Amino acid sequence: MTRPPSTAAKVDRRRALVQAAFDQIAQRGLEGLRLRAVAVAAGLDHSSLHHYFPTKEDLIASVVEYTTAQLWPTLRSGRSPADRIRRHLRLMAHTMRERPELFVVLCELNLRAARDPAIRAIIDRGDQDWRAFITAQLSDGAWHRAYDAAAGAELIIASIKGATFNPDTAATALRQLERLLTDQE
Repeated sequence: MTRPPSTAAKVDRRRALVQAAFDQIAQRGLEGLRLRAVAVAAGLDHSSLHHYFPTKEDLIASVVEYTTAQLWPTLRSGRSPADRIRRHLRLMAHTMRERPELFVVLCELNLRAARDPAIRAIIDRGDQDWRAFITAQLSDGAWHRAYDAAAGAELIIASIKGATFNPDTAATALRQLERLLTDQE
């Protein structure tokens, strides 16, 4: 009789499945995501995948968490709220150039979310903390008090999401956005 896998082994297998799904979405798009291929790439039998992710949406939710977690460091630096917004925009532009696969996956998911309420809910959960962070920075003085911080957060998020479609010009576009947001003269 074999022993059940340890908790560490389960976590490793779960990570391997998420990475395999991420890789498939980056290479083939969301429509090319096949659970059997994900399981094989992670070194598991197809039927075992469902022990880790009961539904495809559960796996996709974990891919969103994995992808967005890699972008959180762009939010954590800077002394003042304006510095944090500047740094966030610069690091996002840098990450678009250095790690384009992150944004390919996010673009795929955002495009699908327009047609799929389950994916929309997953994306919305992922964007909620991002939106709250940006709104807080804008409310704390990152831009002119006469402007609505929540609307400013939407502007930043929409600009970043739009810039992902052309990473070659993202840095220029986000630098211009930075100037518009933080120059209060």
